[in-house]
Amino acid sequence: MNVWGITGTNGKTTTTWVTAEFLRAAGRRCGYITTVEVASGTRRFSTGYTTPPLKVLKDIFAEMEANGLTDCVMEVSSHAIHQRRFGDTAFAGGAFTNLTEDHLDYHKTMEAYFGVKLDFARLIAAAAAPLPSAGRRDLPPYAVCLDGGNGVRMYEAAGNLPLNVIPVTAAHPRFDLSELKLAGDYNRSNVLLAAALAEAAGAPHEAIQKAIPLLRPRWGRLEEVATRSKARVFVDYAHTDDALRNVLSTVRRFTPGEVWAVFGAGGDRDPMKRPLMGQAAAENADRLVVTSDNPRSEDAQAIIDAIVAGVPQPRAGVAVEPDRRKAIFHALAQAAVGDTVVVCGKGHETTQEIKGVKHPFDDRAVCREYS
Repeated sequence: MNVWGITGTNGKTTTTWVTAEFLRAAGRRCGYITTVEVASGTRRFSTGYTTPPLKVLKDIFAEMEANGLTDCVMEVSSHAIHQRRFGDTAFAGGAFTNLTEDHLDYHKTMEAYFGVKLDFARLIAAAAAPLPSAGRRDLPPYAVCLDGGNGVRMYEAAGNLPLNVIPVTAAHPRFDLSELKLAGDYNRSNVLLAAALAEAAGAPHEAIQKAIPLLRPRWGRLEEVATRSKARVFVDYAHTDDALRNVLSTVRRFTPGEVWAVFGAGGDRDPMKRPLMGQAAAENADRLVVTSDNPRSEDAQAIIDAIVAGVPQPRAGVAVEPDRRKAIFHALAQAAVGDTVVVCGKGHETTQEIKGVKHPFDDRAVCREYS
């Protein structure tokens, strides 16, 4: 079974799922391992990890192979790379989405964070056995998106390795995206990255092109939710400043009224990104409702204060409500016809962790409860 790895700060889940869809469109029996779910060929389930521990991963691979799968596309987190959580798994190829501020509580510096991501390219290259006469096309494919943070730098660094490095940019698309239903420039980049890897893996160009219009938003990735609010309502997983900037600027383009952002930041995670998130939201939304995300062991108000500290002052249109349900209801009640409300941070998640206890909480379900 071929294993294809997708790494980067944002966009891993979408790129992984879309790559699998393109391989399936080419007639391959393909499963996937994502933050949201695993598709093993006969069942779908969640592991609770972006990249599962080695024992769990081996069991998943065994199940996939027993089900006759030919390919598996999986998310590979920076933690998993640094900890070699995937053991001796041999990757047939991979892709890099982007690298922006996140996980510095673990990696400490952006330089170290980048180095870990480059290590993944090195791992793929280590399995290369090139034929002297075949050139780079005989090497493992490594698709690199040039549109996001550190894309050009990764392309240049990976180009020094025995890899078939494929540059991808929405500025020069190799596929027609006119019928793509996934909104946003970042999703255009994700889809083109997935297409480049799938094509390098052997999927025909025509099969990929036919599959593009069939893709639909899912898993709380700019997923529209039907509510009784006067405004349009979306749920998104954006939980970094770069992701907030991307999703809110995308919504801005089709919103005639005001853009509302309901968001917080996770506790026990990179604290340095919190003011950056406040700044990004303030620059791209008209109304902010700052609330709790998964505070975990931290004080929710302290996290909120760190976010608000990044909002340029003076700034009108900023509300603070630590209770996430009340925060969502506040935005849905106050938003007017023509406005768009984006509830950010948790996406597909169905719990909220407070002081070690996981409480049932699904942003999509809460939005639907509003009356």
